[in-house]
Parts: sequence; C-alpha cells; structure tokens
Amino acid sequence: MKLQTVAILTAGGLAPCLSSAVGGLIERYSEIDPSIDVICYRGGYKGLLLGDKVIITPTIRANASLLHKFGGSPIGNSRVKLTNVKDCVKRGLVKEGENPLKVAADQLVKDGVQVLHTIGGDDTNTAAADLAKFLADNGYGLTVIGLPKTVDNDVYPIRQSLGAWTAAEEGARYFANVVAEHSANPRMLIVHEVMGRNCGWLTAATAFEYRRMLKARRFLENIGDGCAQADVHGIYIPECVIDIAAEAKRLRAVMDELDCVNIFISEGAGVEAIVKEMEAKGQPIPRDAFNHVKLDAINPGKWFGEQFAAMLGAEKTLIQKSGYFARSAPSNTADLALIKSCVDYAVECALRNESGVIGHDDDAGGRLRAIEFPRIKGGKPFYITVSWYRQLLADIGQPPAVAVDPSTQ
Repeated sequence: MKLQTVAILTAGGLAPCLSSAVGGLIERYSEIDPSIDVICYRGGYKGLLLGDKVIITPTIRANASLLHKFGGSPIGNSRVKLTNVKDCVKRGLVKEGENPLKVAADQLVKDGVQVLHTIGGDDTNTAAADLAKFLADNGYGLTVIGLPKTVDNDVYPIRQSLGAWTAAEEGARYFANVVAEHSANPRMLIVHEVMGRNCGWLTAATAFEYRRMLKARRFLENIGDGCAQADVHGIYIPECVIDIAAEAKRLRAVMDELDCVNIFISEGAGVEAIVKEMEAKGQPIPRDAFNHVKLDAINPGKWFGEQFAAMLGAEKTLIQKSGYFARSAPSNTADLALIKSCVDYAVECALRNESGVIGHDDDAGGRLRAIEFPRIKGGKPFYITVSWYRQLLADIGQPPAVAVDPSTQ
C-alpha cells in the first residue's frame, strides 16, 4: 500500500537537534515523494491525545531548510507518559475511564496516519514503544519510528544521541564567559553544573571541549595566571566515587595557589546523598510524571557548592548552570551530519513499514539501523575507562576515576 500520510512529534526535554530533525524529515519526504502528506502534532504526545496538529503546507516544505538554523522545537514538546493514566486524566488529556494508548491510536487512525515519527529521549521512545506494541497487539497496522535525542547521550544501545555533541560545545562556550568572574573576586569557587541525571558523558565532554578551546587561546605573560586560572580543576559525575574530603584537600591547594577553583558537576552527581539528607529532614522529594526526581528543585550544584566552599576557604561561590543555554542551541556541524544520516534512514524505514529507533547500534558493531523498541532504554552510563577521559583527569591533576558500580563499566 502506498504511503500517504506521516506524522511527526517531538517530546521530552529540549536538545540541539529537534528543529533540524523535523526540518530534515520534511525535506526528505518532499524529495522522495511530495505527494506524501506530513502533519505535526503540537506539544508532543499531548498534541496527539488532543488531536492538536499542524498540516505541512507547500510553503513550509519549500522553506524547511530554515529549521536547521534554529534550536528548540518548532512544534513544541511536553512530558506525557501514555501509560500513566492518572496523570493524563489529571491534565485533561483523556477522560476518566479512557486508555491514553487507545486515544492516541484512534487519533492516528482518524488523521489517516500510517507512519508516526517520534523524536525524543529514552522516555519519549519508551512511550513510543508502548504505543507501537499497543498498535501491533490491537491490529492497527501503523508504523512507529523513533529518533534518539538527548544531551545526556545515555540511551541503550545508541552509540551517539542526536544533539549531544552540540550541547557539549555550547556548554563549553557558556563557561568560557562565566570563568572570567574569578577576576572580580578573591578566593572564588565557580561551580559549573551540567545536565546529566544518571550519565556523566555531557559533563566530561563539555570539560573536554572547553579545555580544547582554552588551549587554543593565547595569554599574556605575567598577567595573573592566565590559562591556569581559567582551567578546569575538578570534574564530578554520577558514575564516579566522589571523595569530597580528599578532593577538598587537593582543591584547597589549588585555591591557595591560584586564588580560584573551577569545577564541573553533573546535575545527577550526588543526588542519592542529597535525597537521603532531605528524607532525613522530612522534606518532600519532588518528582515528575516519570517518577524522576526533579533535579532543578533539589539543586545539586548548590549542594556541592556549599560542601566545598567551607573546606576550600572560598570567599564567594558562584553556581552556574549551562543546561538551558546548551540544550536550546541550533545543531552544530557534527550533529547536522548525524541528523541527516538518521533522518534519511528513518524515511527509508517508513517506506518499508519498519518500526524501531534509528541509531548506530552498539550491539551490531555501530551499524545504523532501526533498533527494536524493546531494546531501547535509558540509563546508559558514561564509560569512565575511555582513554580521553582518563587523560582529561590526568591533565587537570585529578586522581583516576573509581566507578561507583564497576559492573556498568
């Protein structure tokens, strides 16, 4: 049967790939067969449940390349879990007694959709997997194809998630300006909190990219300590044991010598300790629809800043978060190439009715393919044994990393 109508939605948090992926899909379908209708659901699964959509017109098709120049999502995101019926009812997305999966499936049928493209992280593609299974089990005959976006780069078995390279580069650019604040205050501790709930890849990659940029700059002799003051002095990620006392002793010497300390911290680093502390005080733990701890509410960067500040004798502590800056950027050159290859393959799969999440499969030698939905899950750790990370720690004078859970490495 000829493909007549496809739909696109983006969901979850932002990443520097959403706009380009939407634009790329529109471009590719227009190149292959302009007669194929394309619709986009506004606000992710929320729009699908409500039937809130935009029709892609010939004018949009002709100018879809503009979307490669923008960050964010041109069609909007939301965090909706189709299997969380209570939350969907509470938010007015379905009526009491309705199954969100069936409401979504029926809306797709009503709109004549044969292929649904979902662009999101592990939660989005887990929701897509639930929807794909429901469609198959109930004979709907629709194809669901996911594209993996997440700045955390933490989706099994995806080798490289869309948008992560850009997020690292943008986080480095952000810190390049923030670090100059040390020149305004003596004994200053700067904490750069980087996104990454369970995975430290983005923090490590941001620090690596920042130091690459730093080494390319020239500094005047005898004017401050130049490069040393602007350098990264500590990196703390969820996968690694953090000995705060030992690190404070090491960083105290850095503070005494340079009059400043700069540390990079994953937003998920130390969360377990923070949650235990809050629970001991009887404080509620804020969680989202997916039961994730709301990291912005518990503020790990602030917690780490307070722990280190006293031990380092810092006179001022500055906490800066690059997450919203980094995740909202347009895709960089590397990500544009990755997005192009994944989008083109996604359309190929659509034409042959092959469901799955498009990515380079670590379990298949890194081959680009439609990875089966049941194999997609979040929580992939950053492998701290990779040579570039070991060298990064050595270069900044930090002891070799020790894994919190060696079985994941």
